[in-house]
Amino acid sequence: LGAAHAEALQNDAASWRFQATPYVWMTGLSGNLQVSPHIPTAHFSQSFSEVFDNLNVAAFLNGTARKGRYVLHADASYASVSDTAGLPLGLQAQAKLRQSSVTLSAGYNWQLSPSDSLDVMAGIRWWNLRASVQVAPLLQAQTQQNFVDPIVALRWHHQINPQWSSLLYTDVGGFSVGSRLTWQALAVLNYQVKDNFYLSAGYRQLNVDRRSHGQRLDFSLSGPILGATLRF
Repeated sequence: LGAAHAEALQNDAASWRFQATPYVWMTGLSGNLQVSPHIPTAHFSQSFSEVFDNLNVAAFLNGTARKGRYVLHADASYASVSDTAGLPLGLQAQAKLRQSSVTLSAGYNWQLSPSDSLDVMAGIRWWNLRASVQVAPLLQAQTQQNFVDPIVALRWHHQINPQWSSLLYTDVGGFSVGSRLTWQALAVLNYQVKDNFYLSAGYRQLNVDRRSHGQRLDFSLSGPILGATLRF
């Protein structure tokens, strides 16, 4: 039995293991948008129900690859929302925001105990942000920004029992390379339905603060998250 167990560990360390998680993020949205120095800053705040009413399209996918103690992580998202935001002097602005982001990171896993493990990772988050504001009947402006933020990340996994586990994830970045600051935090509870299939529920928050050439875009996304994970 000991020899078989040692051989299984060696085979596991030599092979790649993958998991893919499509998920739904029931997020609220708040922040500030200024697409030109000549246009006042638009302030916006929406609950998830309001975001859902104004949502054009959204898609979210997370993936992980492991080989031995080494880990690769990826997360991709796309969303498009529109809303009417209030301005000074009683003016109204029609604002539309479309965002695409891809996070890629790599790192190392430490087994802290039989039920706890920690991933320490570093990587980048690419952003494509397209925003437009129309202040009728005065003016209209739009902007598109592409930038890359360096990030560092920690992910802690705790096995509660054979079927239940928890996951805590956080990253921080920007450092005035792309945005001034970006950070996010995620906490989820996982349930193993089958050997290679899991369901997850939790809460996620993501913040971005970007200012460049008189343009300002800082926003916060936060809300419950539901996911389904397939391991192979």
